[in-house]
Amino acid sequence: MSTKITPQEELAKIIAELEEKCAELPDNVPAHHHLALVYRKAGRTADAIRELEKCLELDDQAVEAHINLGAIHFEQGNLDQALAANLRALKVLPTLARAHNNIGLIKQQQGDALAAIAAYEEAVRHDPKLANAWVNMASCQIMAGDFDQARKAAKEAIKLAPDFGMAHNNLAVAFYYLEKYQEAKEAAVKAQSLGYPVDARFLQAVEHALNS
Repeated sequence: MSTKITPQEELAKIIAELEEKCAELPDNVPAHHHLALVYRKAGRTADAIRELEKCLELDDQAVEAHINLGAIHFEQGNLDQALAANLRALKVLPTLARAHNNIGLIKQQQGDALAAIAAYEEAVRHDPKLANAWVNMASCQIMAGDFDQARKAAKEAIKLAPDFGMAHNNLAVAFYYLEKYQEAKEAAVKAQSLGYPVDARFLQAVEHALNS
């Protein structure tokens, strides 16, 4: 009778194989990068950082290593390090939309809405189909009080990704502040139908506005 291997056991097996490959090919950047990604998936963050730093020691032009290192620092709340990693990625590839989007997220987390918007604008300039950047831009434009631009950005995101719940939620908020309450309700209901956790207080405010 065969014993079914668990996902954890499978992951451990993959890690062992990749560690062996890195030992055999110590200067192979893709091998170290792949191992870093698997370490990250396994929750071994310190090991993932070590492998990404090894990639960059071997090749400081390894853009994906910079991006993934920045993502880990962002998740850990190390915003300055996350920013530095994405700036290094842009030094290698200035047109990398994901790096501009990541910088937007960092600036947004730091409460600098205008700098975040500028970064998101740069992201969509290089990749107009990056739905995440449009959604994030809409969030920041709401923070900045530019509700019509937020509406436009949210609609761009929905055009690219019709099932993006957060985009519909941002559209609802923009409509609300533009005093288009029925449109706000419809967008919020759509966001809910897509599984987005629309704030109950916002829904109450929309209903109150409709019934006033």
